[in-house]
Amino acid sequence: MPLYNSHQLLSDLHADVSRMTEQARMLAALPPAELNRQPAPGKWCVAQVAEHLNSYNRYYLPEIKKALQQPGQSAPVFRPGWFGNYFTNMMKPKGGQVGNKMTAPKGHRPEPELYAPAVLAAFISGQEQLLKLLEQARQADIGKLRVPISISRMIKLKLGDTFRFLVAHQERHFVQISNVLATLGVEWRQQ
Repeated sequence: MPLYNSHQLLSDLHADVSRMTEQARMLAALPPAELNRQPAPGKWCVAQVAEHLNSYNRYYLPEIKKALQQPGQSAPVFRPGWFGNYFTNMMKPKGGQVGNKMTAPKGHRPEPELYAPAVLAAFISGQEQLLKLLEQARQADIGKLRVPISISRMIKLKLGDTFRFLVAHQERHFVQISNVLATLGVEWRQQ
């Protein structure tokens, strides 16, 4: 299992979230009709992908905030847990591609009809909250604090692993968004 410098890990995650926030702002500038267009029957449109990410933010952001209210001091080194490392590696795109397809858990499946501007505004707001939580985490021991996962509150990940998983999950779905827009022939400036 790799060891991470805690502050460097949080800085790297902050940079990733900042990048995706800017990409979401670019997406929000696209016409809503493009954001609601499915690339094929039964495939998610951009708004549905963003709403799927919103469902994770609605669960994890309050849980992370609650964990950060626990007393403690930062530790210089973060050692991922077995589950956290497994879930993160399972989600993370490899070489800019999503290798393994997964079915979204029932509570994280988006509705077919969405108002794209509101969905993207909620996602951007969630990203801004996540950036603040990453900053707050600099004062915490991200290896000791625990966050229950969304599909089973009995399984808890280290806070550092929760951040890693959440960001890897978002990266995975931004690859999906890029693929959707490419299939539809929609131009957008991705950083």
